[in-house]
Amino acid sequence: MCRPTNTDAVSSKLAPHDEWIATYDHDAFTLDMKRLGEQLEANQGEADVRHLRKMVLWSNLCGIVGMLTMGYGVHLIPIVALSTFTFTRWTMVAHHTCHGGYDKIHPNKNRWNRFRFAVGSLWTRMCDWFDWMMPEAWNVEHNNRHHYCLSEVEDPDLVENNLVDLRDAPIPIALKWLALPVIVTTWKWYYYAPNTYKELKLAKWRKMGKQIPEGVVPSDAVTIRTLVFENGTPFYSLWEFFSIVAGPYLLIHFFLFPLPLLAIGEYLGTGHGMYLNAVKNLFYAELLTNAHAFLAIVTNHAGRDMYRFRDGCRPYSGSFYLRQVLASVDFWTGSDINDFLHGYLNYQIEHHLWPSLSMLSYKRSQPLVKALCKKHGVPYVQENVFLRLKRTVDIMTGAESMRWFPEEVEKKLLEKDAIVEAAKKEKKLLSDKCMEAVKE
Repeated sequence: MCRPTNTDAVSSKLAPHDEWIATYDHDAFTLDMKRLGEQLEANQGEADVRHLRKMVLWSNLCGIVGMLTMGYGVHLIPIVALSTFTFTRWTMVAHHTCHGGYDKIHPNKNRWNRFRFAVGSLWTRMCDWFDWMMPEAWNVEHNNRHHYCLSEVEDPDLVENNLVDLRDAPIPIALKWLALPVIVTTWKWYYYAPNTYKELKLAKWRKMGKQIPEGVVPSDAVTIRTLVFENGTPFYSLWEFFSIVAGPYLLIHFFLFPLPLLAIGEYLGTGHGMYLNAVKNLFYAELLTNAHAFLAIVTNHAGRDMYRFRDGCRPYSGSFYLRQVLASVDFWTGSDINDFLHGYLNYQIEHHLWPSLSMLSYKRSQPLVKALCKKHGVPYVQENVFLRLKRTVDIMTGAESMRWFPEEVEKKLLEKDAIVEAAKKEKKLLSDKCMEAVKE
């Protein structure tokens, strides 16, 4: 096998935390990851569908408990239940379905399919996955831009890039910590909803060949501050964002959804009390589910031990597989309860290696991937989610910075991927010519 990085010239330049690169075998690692991915996909079936149904049931039970208790005072039971339903409906059910994890194995192709789930209409969005983000926008931003530009400047979820204003603010880090509670409890509607919609509009502009205005940096995040307090964005107006993306969720989820409690309250003689309790519980649950999602999502790719990259790579090339491991982190894994509370985002390395597999496949693959990384000397990071939260906050505040993958090595690996891809095309071309000759 060819080991393009095992040279004295490269080895002498490696930082201590990069010394594993000197003995890294790119070909062997790529082959092992490709084979494992094919095996995992081939082994998916009814067990994966049953597992999905169980997770959907658990999520729905949280929603039912929240609905049945949200009118009876403001307390933890409805807040936690509603928060957990919102969190798991996104991170487990919508996330893996929208990636196509059940396209080939679920019997109900009309719903559990990436091209049908939660998209096409407001009604479908409400029935399948109702949240601040527009599902079509999230599919572009997350499934395409984030997954295939991981830890590059073009990655829309790159924490170090998106929090540059806070990182560079000329104030003590202790003062920066004061902003964290607001960021953690509001990020879905303040940052994620407008930025995912920006990515959808940007994709449409590019498809139409529409010119991006001079001075507009496509990779810059669009937030509520951008829309309300700055000069806005050329991609859409504040009214468009409210009427199509955030407004329906705000009005329906927080105010129309609990309306039946007005009638129930009148019948029970409690007046508007039950309705107001429900609205308050829904808003408190919103703060909690933002914090829960932040803990499980934002921490997946941030920390001083996570790598950044300069140039893009071909999907499912050797560089692609390597980057998914080097720029992702797993949390504690194991039981269904543990995985449920993590939203199955504790298998982030495995999910990024093969985005279109089922939740159960990631559970199966985790020890296998960890063993392969150990075999090839590739750093595999797995830590408690709260430790990762501290590492993420250090990146957000500028106390720490992420690692840059050695530029020379990055170029060598990309060149090798290009050679492999060219060889594949040449082989296919020769095969096609042979088939044509046989037909003649």
